Amino acid sequence: MATTVVNQKYDVKDLNLAAKGKLRIEWAEQWMAVLRLIRGRFRKEKPLAGVRISACLHVTTETANLAVTLKEGGADVVVCASNPLSTQDDVAASLVKDYGIPVFAIKGEDNDTYYSHILAALAHKPQVTMDDGADLVTTVLTKRQDLVPEILGGTEETTTGVIRLRSMAKGGVLKFPIIAVNDADTKHLFDNRYGTGQSTVDGVIRATNILLAGMNVVVAGYGWCGRGFAMRSHGLGANVIVTEVNPTRALEAVMDGYRVMPMSEAARIGDIFVTLTGDKNVIRQEHFQAMKSGAVVCNSGHFNVEIDIPALEQLAVSKRQPREFVDEYTLADGRKICLLGEGRLINLAAAEGHPAVVMDMSFANQALSVEYMVKNARKLEKKVYPVPAEIDQEIARLKLDSMGIGIDELTEEQKEYLASWSEGT
Repeated sequence: MATTVVNQKYDVKDLNLAAKGKLRIEWAEQWMAVLRLIRGRFRKEKPLAGVRISACLHVTTETANLAVTLKEGGADVVVCASNPLSTQDDVAASLVKDYGIPVFAIKGEDNDTYYSHILAALAHKPQVTMDDGADLVTTVLTKRQDLVPEILGGTEETTTGVIRLRSMAKGGVLKFPIIAVNDADTKHLFDNRYGTGQSTVDGVIRATNILLAGMNVVVAGYGWCGRGFAMRSHGLGANVIVTEVNPTRALEAVMDGYRVMPMSEAARIGDIFVTLTGDKNVIRQEHFQAMKSGAVVCNSGHFNVEIDIPALEQLAVSKRQPREFVDEYTLADGRKICLLGEGRLINLAAAEGHPAVVMDMSFANQALSVEYMVKNARKLEKKVYPVPAEIDQEIARLKLDSMGIGIDELTEEQKEYLASWSEGT
């Protein structure tokens, strides 16, 4: 596989997969009503005319619809993968062949190819960056600082990326403004909770064909993603155990009806372990040493650092792959531990990621945040900004409209009451 592709027009697995990818892109589109409305306006108004966008995202059917929406708005878009295992090769092929959007992404690409694809996307000389995990911005700041003067700003899709970008801003190294799409209510309350919840269960089941009912499922991290996975696992009959470092979140998990304990205790009784923390080495050597034979371990956080895979490799005396996306490690004492999806995002490595209906809101936030950035970048400082509240609220309203759901509106009397302080008992 090539390790340098910066002079190529695209790099995908096989353009002959395009016909299948186009059908799947069209299938997802019918579930993305809000993005479809935005696309219709973009097509008429062209608010992104001539703007060069480099997007480092999971190359899925939903991402394809976002890319097409940006192009309809007049943007010149290039896409690369934000994870080596998350690309849907047929979708990548269709974006190139059917929609004329350059893509640099191949499922299973090695680390060198992954970063060469990022550099290929940056060779586009973007005015706007679009990230899922902040690898694109990090590469700009470490290897392509010459691009900074032309970059207006960027957007960030996920929790891990926002954490990295805030660290950059705090350290004074962030060179342009970023909008934290992840922090929008219409993103993390739905994408992270319902999207990650369902798609992580989907990934675990597709990889293993395990019945969750009756299993001890250990959820590491009780943020919005952890909440979602815990909720869906419980709904399928699993006995959910939560591990946390944040006392407030741990207390929430207890009051939501789950058992809470340290990982050192959970390791001895868990059947399935899923990390959703955004931190590294959440499951470590001492935990592997305590696990029962047959334990299944996987990750649904952005990077493959949450599970200490090198430690598992060192403990193992042999390794085999009994199923696709399942690596079975045999330890010296004969116990077997199964790692799913190489420790990468299990919902994208073994499944298809979040359902289109929930990504509709996330990518509506992306599209409208890019439009906002293009209009307002010169007024913004080099820091991380929230999605403007009016955009967040408009997306929620449009989503309800698309579902045929109406809500009440405040009367003038109610507005006045909420804005006053004089009325008391």
